[in-house]
Amino acid sequence: MQLGMVGLGKMGANMTKRLADAGHTLVVTDLNADAVATASTHAQVTGVADLATLVATLSAPRVVWIMVPDGNPTEQTVMQLSSLLEAGDILIDGGNSNYNETLRRGEWLASMGIHMVDVGTSGGIWGLTEGYSLMIGGETEAVQSLAPIFESLAPAPDRGWGHVGPRGSGHFTKMVHNGIEYGMMQAYAEGFEILKAKEAFQLDTHQIARIWQHGSVVRSWLLDLTADALEADPNLSEIVGYVNDSGEGRWTVNTAIELSVPAPVIAAALFARFESRRNDAYANKILAAMRNQFGGHAVLKKDTPE
Repeated sequence: MQLGMVGLGKMGANMTKRLADAGHTLVVTDLNADAVATASTHAQVTGVADLATLVATLSAPRVVWIMVPDGNPTEQTVMQLSSLLEAGDILIDGGNSNYNETLRRGEWLASMGIHMVDVGTSGGIWGLTEGYSLMIGGETEAVQSLAPIFESLAPAPDRGWGHVGPRGSGHFTKMVHNGIEYGMMQAYAEGFEILKAKEAFQLDTHQIARIWQHGSVVRSWLLDLTADALEADPNLSEIVGYVNDSGEGRWTVNTAIELSVPAPVIAAALFARFESRRNDAYANKILAAMRNQFGGHAVLKKDTPE
């Protein structure tokens, strides 16, 4: 298939390469000209300077996938594209947008006959080689027409992706996914903190992580990444235990409150991240290291100014 990709950051650039390697043709753009030039070295990829040129280069009906930060960058990109796309075109938002904003933007685009598909995208910096988990919301016909793209991005054509419901449901599902992720990460972090605190045993946390990777009921990809981080630096001495949150944990907790659904683990995990900004504990270093391992999120180093 032919599609446009707007945004060539950590996720967008790797998704572009995975799609191009699968034989799709892409027209790409980004505010960073160097990112566009790098992506354009692939024979299947054509780089352009702006959104107008990208839309003009694509054949109708057009498919444009945006991978830009949530909030104003997404808002401005959608608004610009709404004046360039035509009825029958499809705009895909694969970023971490708030599902309420997706519903509003989708309604606006629908008034012009433009289809919006929201894709909750998980996989981080490993998606290029391992594939992405795709939670897709939108009209059935539009989603089905995009199946070749999803099959190429997913770990396999028949797994790792699915149409979960109407417009907005993809981002809603990804929001809850990230809330669960917060809780899982916090449990690992606290457990490793307890292990390290038992100084009389002089436990090797890296060794224990490797043991748990095989046969244990707590084995997971997050544990694999934790083991990798501990192998490189068992005491995580170069990492400050300052853990950011990208917003989806807050949205999950807020939604749980709106729906009167108890979510004490996710809420506590979110608050623990707030606390990390005041307390350089080992558990917080574990959290920061995990975020860096799966998503390439920056860690604050000892010599990095806050």
